[in-house]
Amino acid sequence: MEPPFSITSKALKLSMEVATILGNLEAVQSRAPQAKLRKANRIKTIQGSLSIEGNTLTIPQITAILDNKRVIGPQRDIIEAVNAIKAYEGITTYKSNNVNSMLKAHKCLLDGLIEEAGSLRRGGVGILKGKEVSHIAPPASRVPLLMDDLFSFLKTEKETHSLIKSCVFHYELMFIHPFSDGNGRIGRLWQTVILIEYHPIFEFLPIESLIKEKQKQYYDVLEECDSNGNSTAFIEFMLELLLISLQEFKSEVVIENQTGDSRLKLAQNEFKDGYFSRKNYMLLHKTISSATASRDLKLGIETSLLESYGEKARTKYQFS
Repeated sequence: MEPPFSITSKALKLSMEVATILGNLEAVQSRAPQAKLRKANRIKTIQGSLSIEGNTLTIPQITAILDNKRVIGPQRDIIEAVNAIKAYEGITTYKSNNVNSMLKAHKCLLDGLIEEAGSLRRGGVGILKGKEVSHIAPPASRVPLLMDDLFSFLKTEKETHSLIKSCVFHYELMFIHPFSDGNGRIGRLWQTVILIEYHPIFEFLPIESLIKEKQKQYYDVLEECDSNGNSTAFIEFMLELLLISLQEFKSEVVIENQTGDSRLKLAQNEFKDGYFSRKNYMLLHKTISSATASRDLKLGIETSLLESYGEKARTKYQFS
């Protein structure tokens, strides 16, 4: 059964604005120290998502843990940070429409913290707001079926844009609350997994830190959607955050115009006469989509700059 939601004119406008910025970023290449920027945004992402759940570690402390330095703090908070760093390092290996992939990510996030890490909950759960229960999740017996329906929505729904599907999935997972703990962390992580499959630039956007800044509104919108019986308001809320995050990213990098020819020249300097895949090419040019990478590589072959070996996903390339 498809999750209930409506695509409003506001959601369409926000989606178009996001797509426009993504298109602009595909035409440019940063001259700034991208590795430094990516690391800073990854740290903001991890600290933001953990902070929402009550973790007390600061950005300098998360940075120290990432750099394998000793940190003084609550043991649980440190374990949460170590787990989150590992989970986000493997974010491109997860498959958005595979429930076992999500269970693997949950195991990574909650390892050593709860007994049910990597497993769907077997008991009831409610969400407290102060001393009152603000949401009672569906019975544990219904969770497997509800999760099957949700992943089926990701796999089979072709008309809904990936930006919107990612928001719907995030809300529905929070509503189902399929795990005994860590639902917020896995919900935010999984929206990013879905978005990365749409466009690789989302791996480096600290969306979770923006959610942390608007934490009250985040939970208020979730409650509003519970009352309305659909995720429409949450779609609008998250699309606004995606747009802000992209705008901030674009303002942080120094850019120069790029074409397929110039990207291929950079790739030639990087790979020289070695073999590489389309994935390797996209890891070099982190702001381009898979479609743009395919066009570049096709251009390289048509101009005899490249030779290809193998078929489809196994194709390897080499500069002539």
